[in-house]
Amino acid sequence: MLHDVLQNPQTLGADLRALRKARGLTLTDMAEALERSVGWLSQVERDKSEPTISDLRRIAKVLEVPMSMLFGHSAAPEDEQGYIVRAGARRQIGASEGGLIEELLSPDLTDDFEVVHSTFAPGATIQEITTRPTQEVAYIVSGRLDLRIGEQAFSVGPGDSFRIRGEAHHWANPYDEPCVAIWVIAPPVY
Repeated sequence: MLHDVLQNPQTLGADLRALRKARGLTLTDMAEALERSVGWLSQVERDKSEPTISDLRRIAKVLEVPMSMLFGHSAAPEDEQGYIVRAGARRQIGASEGGLIEELLSPDLTDDFEVVHSTFAPGATIQEITTRPTQEVAYIVSGRLDLRIGEQAFSVGPGDSFRIRGEAHHWANPYDEPCVAIWVIAPPVY
């Protein structure tokens, strides 16, 4: 598998396989959820078959990712693929709702973790408390962010970092300037 990743590191199939595995789904589990054959799904993950838009919608739903995450594999120069993500070629992830814009800094989703650049707009807040089966560490580059992790409340600013280990959490940016954070999340969730 590592050989395949190195040969074709930034493909839809590689990302689908990584997301499926990060969610603990077997090929059979996912194929059943999609009402497709294991052979078809295996072909998609190996980039031997191309899913339709309807297939991509169902895949995004099963993997609990926005459909936009399944697009945007930029055509990086061949010698940079799997190694370099240029600032103008980042893949936007998430729905950009609620004043949060997230971009994937990792070249793809084939690692045991992902690195994400998040910009929280002034006044932005997450609508509901979130819990996910991950370990996350974030570093605040600029601005301020108010957090609730478990039962504790925090306010973080430039140079601060924090960790969330599968705990219920909530964030808000009630301040007048955007907050920019860099996250490392394991396993990948996008």
